[in-house]
Amino acid sequence: MIDPVLLRENPDVVRRSQEARGDSVQLVDEALQADIERRAAITAFEELRAEQNAFGKQVAQAPKDQKQALVAQAQALAGRVKEAQQAANTAEAHFDAVLRRIGNPIVDGVPSGGEDDFIVLKEVGGVPEFDFEPRDHLELGELLGAIDMARGAKVAGARFSFLRGVGARLEIALMNMALDKAVANGFVPMITPTLVKPEVMQGTGFLGSHADEVYHLADDDLYLTGTSEVALAGYHADEILDVSEPLRYAGWSTCYRREAGSAGKDTRGIIRVHQFNKLEMFVYTLPENAEAEHARLLAWQEEMMQALGLSYRVIDTAAGDLGSSAARKYDVEAWIPTQGRYRELTSTSNCTTFQARRLEIRYRTESGKTAPVATLNGTLATTRWLVAILETHQRADGSVLVPEALRPYLGGLEVLEPIAQ
Repeated sequence: MIDPVLLRENPDVVRRSQEARGDSVQLVDEALQADIERRAAITAFEELRAEQNAFGKQVAQAPKDQKQALVAQAQALAGRVKEAQQAANTAEAHFDAVLRRIGNPIVDGVPSGGEDDFIVLKEVGGVPEFDFEPRDHLELGELLGAIDMARGAKVAGARFSFLRGVGARLEIALMNMALDKAVANGFVPMITPTLVKPEVMQGTGFLGSHADEVYHLADDDLYLTGTSEVALAGYHADEILDVSEPLRYAGWSTCYRREAGSAGKDTRGIIRVHQFNKLEMFVYTLPENAEAEHARLLAWQEEMMQALGLSYRVIDTAAGDLGSSAARKYDVEAWIPTQGRYRELTSTSNCTTFQARRLEIRYRTESGKTAPVATLNGTLATTRWLVAILETHQRADGSVLVPEALRPYLGGLEVLEPIAQ
């Protein structure tokens, strides 16, 4: 949720952000009007309540022969106070509902536009070249006995798979390597719930325009999370934190996404699936330190890419592709040889105070008042990374060279060898 003070005092900032996102600018005017009505309703209620309190004292001090008439007036006044309170509550709820439809105001410098309007910030590593026809990750995975899509579909349907043998070991190795990286940088390891309450899912901003991507268990009114970011954001809901130093958590979880609207896209292999594992970095920090922390999250992601020997680029995602919670998002995209293009492997988002304001996560300022903290997130490893690792490090015979940084997590294994030709 955006800051009501920002809306009231700098509405043009919010309008520009909405325009850059390709979202409704009219919502800003609706929110301003709703705020005027809300404050007017609250004022009317408070004035009537003050009148009621004063009248109550008058009744208490009145002679006995006058009290009956005054009590009748007090009852009528109480009815008006109740009506005014209901009106204030209704106006408050309306304002809150409109405000929740406005995306987080973007950070200065974020490009306007949609999915294709990103800015490339850097490219690292040369594009891999082969003196043979490279195989895609699924063909390699089948040769290695590492990926079984057919049986995944038999058991669970389309976009499910089994990782088996070296495929399972490779994912666990990758996750453990990422976990060590996180711990070395001050993150507390967390294994998080993958089912959360509606207020937590709503608080993180995942029940907006992308609600159709989320699995909902109607009988329990719980949501399956598509990232441990959701549970980690809810971890400190309704708390006052000490963020003089950043609070950093690394959440390991299985994740679920319906992939609604992706029919016909990436149906081959494990690029776009309904279930996957992920290690997510999540940070609570002071708002003024959020941009510096964002740069640190990106740097740790890049260190992982480089350690795995992957060619990649970093893009500054355009406003219309941010999602409602992020004020800025960097994507790290690895080169996928058989597709001849970069594909997103990981991203990191600065959500400023947007999520914390919804979830009532605060810190105490020097004046003693409370204010929302800033939250950030970034993926440090996930199942999709296997696609780039297998394709980048493949050899002509279908074997795959294990990146040196991963070998200690695979018992020193240097090469993944085909088990079937």
